[in-house]
Amino acid sequence: MSSPRVTITYCTQCNWLLRAGWMAQELLQTFAAELGEVALVPGTGGIFQIEADGQLLWDRARDGGFPDIVALKRLVRDAVAPDRDLGHADRSR
Repeated sequence: MSSPRVTITYCTQCNWLLRAGWMAQELLQTFAAELGEVALVPGTGGIFQIEADGQLLWDRARDGGFPDIVALKRLVRDAVAPDRDLGHADRSR
């Protein structure tokens, strides 16, 4: 079984590369053993979407803006490693 792939599609016109890169770094740090890849995919038209193995976890237009990092980690955990404890991120609910 291959390791999960997360994609972050970001708008190049909106200059969201740094935000996407930072989120990718946070996910790779937190899920080092669970993720196989985090890919940054350039797009246009205000897009900012995060998917795990093709499942849409976050859409800027649908969900209203950008996820905070704790919410994003919970979404990714629920999709790729539901039994994983996120420590302080789980206790802050």
